[in-house]
Amino acid sequence: MIVIEVFMSQTVYDVQVLLPVHNEAESIEQTIREIYAELSQFVRVQFILCEDGSRDNSKEVLRRVSETIPAKLLLSDARKGYSGAVRDGMLAMDAGHLLCLDSDGQCDPKDFRTFWENRSNADVLIGWRVRRADNWMRKGMSGFFKLFWRMLYRCPIHDPSCPFMLTRRDVIADLAPRMGAMEQGFWWEFMARAHRLKYSIREFPVRHRDRAAGVTQVYRLKKLPGIGYRHFVALFRILQETRRA
Repeated sequence: MIVIEVFMSQTVYDVQVLLPVHNEAESIEQTIREIYAELSQFVRVQFILCEDGSRDNSKEVLRRVSETIPAKLLLSDARKGYSGAVRDGMLAMDAGHLLCLDSDGQCDPKDFRTFWENRSNADVLIGWRVRRADNWMRKGMSGFFKLFWRMLYRCPIHDPSCPFMLTRRDVIADLAPRMGAMEQGFWWEFMARAHRLKYSIREFPVRHRDRAAGVTQVYRLKKLPGIGYRHFVALFRILQETRRA
C-alpha cells in the first residue's frame, strides 16, 4: 500500500525534487535540507519523497522534515525497488519542472543552477559525473554496460546512468508511463527512451561526492550478476518497444 501525504501544498512550485528513499534515515534529513537551502534561493521548490519500504525509521524522519520543508510524501509498506519508486514519484509530479537526484548525498545541489539556467535549451538535461566517486567495480561494470548501450542506441552521451536530471512536466507525462523494463537501471532506460523518441538531450558536468552515510542499497556484489543479466535483456526489449513507437 502507498500512502500519499502532502505538506504545505498551497504554493505553485517552479520545480519539484524527486528523491527515492530506502533505509536512509541516518543522512536523509541533512541531504534534503542541503538541497532546499541551495535551490530555494532562486526557485520555489517542493520535494517528492518516494519512500520505498524502509526498515529503519526513514518514514518518521521524512514526516518530521516535511513539517518545515514543502514536501509530498509517497510512503510504501512494501519494497518497490529503485525504478518503481522513481516512476511513482514522476507520476505524482505537478510542477512545471522535475529535478531527479539520488538521496545518498552524492549529488551536489550547487550544480542545479546551471541546469535551471539552461532549461529552455533542451528537453532533457542530464549530469555527467566526470570524477565519479564510486568504487572501481561499479565504475568498471557501468563502463562496460555503457559501451553496449551506446552501440545499441547510438546515443553519444557520456553518462546515461547519472541520477542528476532536469526536465519538463510534459516530457515526464510522456515517458514515465512507458517505464518499467529495468528494475534497477532506471536512468539507462529513461535516457534510451528519451533518445529514441527524439527528445533533445544536453549534458552538464556535475560534482559527485562520497555517500553521506551507509552503503548502496542496490548494487551489492552478490546482486551484480543478476542485475547485469536483466539489464542486457531489458535493452533489447526497450529497443523493440521504441522501434514500434
